[in-house]
Amino acid sequence: QVHLAESGGGRGQTGGSLGLFCAASGGIFNFVTMGWYRQAPGRQRELVALITPDARTNYLYSVLGRFTISRHNATKVSVSLQMNNLKPEDSAVYYCYLNYLSGTNRELWGQGTLVTVSS
Repeated sequence: QVHLAESGGGRGQTGGSLGLFCAASGGIFNFVTMGWYRQAPGRQRELVALITPDARTNYLYSVLGRFTISRHNATKVSVSLQMNNLKPEDSAVYYCYLNYLSGTNRELWGQGTLVTVSS
């Protein structure tokens, strides 16, 4: 069974940096897309950044130039999100997302990790 393990996040300050990491386990060796969504209180979940195995990326407009998503497939299917120049509006629960093929197209979500940015 495929499982996502998230780490990182926590508290940061305006203008500071934080990182997120997510690794998939359970016999998965490739993926369609992988990345991060976020959800702030009272708001809908929104895409933050996605990456494909050939490193094509897609970012939320408001994080362009500040956030960078990278994939690391050396030993595990995994991605990281480097978040620089943080803003209070980046505060949210960040969810790792995985889209992969296993017979059929499947999606999986991480448990979520909280990012809080203070002004």
